[in-house]
Amino acid sequence: LQVFDDEGKDVTPHPLFRSDPNTVVPRQGKLLASSAYFGATGSGFLSPFSMHQTSGVNGSLGSFSRSRLLTSYNFSDVQVRQEEIKEWTKEDLDRRVDIYLTETETIWILDMPSVVVSVESEDAGRVLERNRIYVEICKNRPGNDRFVEKMMQTINGAAKNKEVQCDKIIMEDKGMLVTSWDLYDSFNVSEIEPTSKAEGSRATTGKSSKSHTTKEHNQTMLVSSNRGSTTSSLMISESAVLARIHEEEECHSEAILTSENFQQNLFFMERILMENIFQPKLAAYRQFPVLIDPDVTSDMSGTVAAVKEAKEEEHDKEKKDKEEQKDAFVDPSILSDLNKTPEEIVPPRLERLWSYICDLTNGHNVSSMAWSKVNPDLLAVGYGAFDFKEQKKGLACCWSLKNPMWPERIFRCEHGVTALDFSMASPNLLAVGMYDGSVTIYNVRSCNNAALLDSSESSNKHTGPVWQLRWVEQDRGATGDGKKERLICISADGRITEWFIQKRLDCIDMMKIKRTESEKKKLPGEKERKREALISQQAAGMCFDFHPKDTNFYLAGTEEGHIHKCSCSCNDQFLETYRGHKGPVYKVAWNPFSTDMFLSCSADWSIILWHQDSQTPILTFSSATAFVHDVMWSPKSACIFAAVNESRVEIWDLSASILNPVTSCFANPRVKFTSVLFAKNTDCLLVGDSKGEVSVFELQNLAAPNNNKV
Repeated sequence: LQVFDDEGKDVTPHPLFRSDPNTVVPRQGKLLASSAYFGATGSGFLSPFSMHQTSGVNGSLGSFSRSRLLTSYNFSDVQVRQEEIKEWTKEDLDRRVDIYLTETETIWILDMPSVVVSVESEDAGRVLERNRIYVEICKNRPGNDRFVEKMMQTINGAAKNKEVQCDKIIMEDKGMLVTSWDLYDSFNVSEIEPTSKAEGSRATTGKSSKSHTTKEHNQTMLVSSNRGSTTSSLMISESAVLARIHEEEECHSEAILTSENFQQNLFFMERILMENIFQPKLAAYRQFPVLIDPDVTSDMSGTVAAVKEAKEEEHDKEKKDKEEQKDAFVDPSILSDLNKTPEEIVPPRLERLWSYICDLTNGHNVSSMAWSKVNPDLLAVGYGAFDFKEQKKGLACCWSLKNPMWPERIFRCEHGVTALDFSMASPNLLAVGMYDGSVTIYNVRSCNNAALLDSSESSNKHTGPVWQLRWVEQDRGATGDGKKERLICISADGRITEWFIQKRLDCIDMMKIKRTESEKKKLPGEKERKREALISQQAAGMCFDFHPKDTNFYLAGTEEGHIHKCSCSCNDQFLETYRGHKGPVYKVAWNPFSTDMFLSCSADWSIILWHQDSQTPILTFSSATAFVHDVMWSPKSACIFAAVNESRVEIWDLSASILNPVTSCFANPRVKFTSVLFAKNTDCLLVGDSKGEVSVFELQNLAAPNNNKV
C-alpha cells in the first residue's frame, strides 16, 4: 500500500523498525530466557512492539500463535547475554563466607535551603547586606531602562511546623435554664408533624367512614410500623425548635443591648461605680471631709487603731523630748515667745489624687488644657506633639470628674492638636487648633464626633502651627449692648487672626508680627556691623494674652524672645516691646488681681515678672536648667503662680520667697511635663506630660490667699 500526494510524490510512512536480512534470527528459547537481562531497557522496547504485532494478528490464533509470530521477527539490535551456568559442589556449600555490612552513601532526594537566617548566625551580616542592596535596586527600578519585566517560575517554600507554648486551656461547664412551658411547646411542635402524616395516610386508604375506635386502631398500627421514621423526625424537629429559640434569644439580647434605656442605665451604673471607687479622692478634690467606709472588717479596724496608737505614742514621745531640750538649753524668758508660735510648721506640698489617662491617650503628648466656662467639672485636653519629627494623628478629649478613667467625648483629628478652648457664649462649642494650621470647631453636646466647622475651605488659613487659640469677650461699644465673643488665634506664620463663624470659618488678620532687631550697645571705637539679611520679614508667634480689664490690649510672645504689646485698634505697629528672654517665649499671662503685672516663660530656662510700664524685667526666676513650657497665675492669690519645666512642676509664692519655689514635684523618668492648669473652685492643680497623662494634684498647707495684698 502506497500513499501519494497531489504532486505525485510517495509519502508512504516508513516503519520505525527495519530488520537486517544478514543477521541470524535467534532462537525462541534464548530470547525468552534472556528476558530478565533486558530489564528497564528491554521491557520498554518489547512492550510496544509486541502490542503492535499482536494488533495485526487474528484473535482466533490464540496464545500459541502469538508466540510463534513473536519469534519470527529478527531482533538485530538486541544482544543476548548467555549466562554461564556453574555447578555448585558440596565443598562450596560448606565453605564459610564472611559478609560485612557497611553504610551506603547518603542519597539526597530533596534539598531545599532555608530562606530564613537567625540574627545570631555568622551569615546574618551578609544576608542583611544583600537585602539592603535588593531594596536599593527596587527603589531605582522605576523609570530605569536597565530593568526588564520578565515572568519566571519560582519554587514555593516548604511548610514548617513550629511549636509554641500557650496557656492552659480552661474548660467551663455551660448550663441552660428551661421552663416547663418551653418543654411543652417543644414537644407539642414535635407531635404536629407525625400526626399530620398519619392523618394523610388514613385519608388515602378511604376509611374515613369508619368509627372512632377503628381510626385510633389504624393510627396506633401506623405509628408502630413507622417507629424509626417517627424517632428521626422527632430529633429533627427538636433541633429545629432549639435553633429557633437560640436565634430568638440572640435577637432579643441584641435588641436589649442596643436599646436607649439599657445604654442610659449602663451610663448611670458607670457613674455610681466611679463615685464609689474615687469617693475619697473626689472628696479631697472638692475639699469635703473624707468618709470612712462602714463595711471595714473588725480585723482591719483593729489594725488601723493599733497603727494610730503607735503613731500617737511616738508623737507624744517626740514632744516630751523637745520640751526637755527647751527646758535644759533655752532661756526661760524666750519660752513665752516660743509657746506663741506653732510647734511644727508643715511645709506646703503637692498630693497626687488621680490621673486622666486611658489606652487611647497613652503615648500622646498633652499640648493644651481648658476648662468649660459653664461646667466646672468638664475638662478639654488636646493631644499633639510639638516637634515636627514626632507628628502623628491628634486627639481632643473631654474628661469629666465623674469618670476619670474614660473621656466623655473623643474627637479624632488628622493632625496633632496644639491648642483648644471652650466658648463662653455657646458653651457647647470647642475650638481646636492643629499643627498644620487648620482650625476646627466641634459640638460637644452632640454624640456625633464629626467637626461642625473647619477652615479647610478658607483662603486665609494659617500656614504654620496654631500655637494658641482663645475665645475673647469684648465690649460692643456704641453699636450695641453686652459683649461680643471673638475667636483669636496666633500661629507660627507670624499672624494673629480673628475667625468668624458663619456658614464656614473665615478669618482676617489682626496683626502681622514683624521681626525686630535686637538692641545691642555699641562699644567705643567699634565699627557699625552690616545688617543680616532676614529669611522672612515676619516672626513666628508663640502665645498671646488679653488684658483682664481692657480687652482692647493684648500681649504677644514670639520665637525671637520678644514680647509685644499690641492694640486691636492698630494693626500696623506695636505699642511696646519687652526684651528680656534669649529664647522663644512659650507663655505670657496677666495677673488677674494686679492687672499691671504679667509673667512670661521661655526656652531659656527662665520666668520673668514684668510691669507693663517698664521694659526692664522686675524679677527673674530660674530654678532648673530646662525649658519652661507653661506658667499660670493662681485664681485665688495675687502672689502665687505655677510653672512647669521638663523635669518638674513648681509652685511659687512671692510673699514667701522670690528665690526658690515653695514646693515642687518631679516628673517620672523619661517623662516631660508640658502644660499646667489651676482648678477653678478648689485648691488643685492639673499637670499634663509627654506620655498622655493629666495628673491632678492637691495643694496642701499653702498660706491663706489674701487678694487685697498685691
